[in-house]
Amino acid sequence: MDFKELFGNAAIKSKQKTDTIIKWILVNPKEIDKLLEFAYLAKDSTKATCIEALELATIISPQRATQACWDFVVKSLTEKAPRIKWESAKVIGNTAHLFPKNLDEAIKNLVANTAHTGTVVRWSAAYALSQIMKLKTKHNEELITLAKAICAGEEKNSIKKIYLAALK
Repeated sequence: MDFKELFGNAAIKSKQKTDTIIKWILVNPKEIDKLLEFAYLAKDSTKATCIEALELATIISPQRATQACWDFVVKSLTEKAPRIKWESAKVIGNTAHLFPKNLDEAIKNLVANTAHTGTVVRWSAAYALSQIMKLKTKHNEELITLAKAICAGEEKNSIKKIYLAALK
């Protein structure tokens, strides 16, 4: 697929671009690195759309996430753009069970995003961290303490509910 051509075509709406990429990922899982290479150099809005497609594709088929994909979204959690942060967190939430030995940096970056001013960024971090908690890894003691502390200070009930569900 020619991603430059897809994103350069103003006649194609953003949702259509996302849908096109999702279908491509599901049919061409071995070529996902091409998407990552394109997204890595893309402007923030384009990068976020690529990550959104990864997020939606990994809901349908989590195993589409390669190690390179995992590394890309973990690193993307540190980007400035909120949409990149929240889409990356959702990919991590969808695929953490595939990378149980590679959670350290993801957790560190997600924890940093729990204090973000954006509600969607905090919600997405909560989603990913709760999915990691469900894996019952060596990180759980730390994550349980963290989730309790976040619940005590979080103003949004929608975010608290995610942590409380994971704590049950």
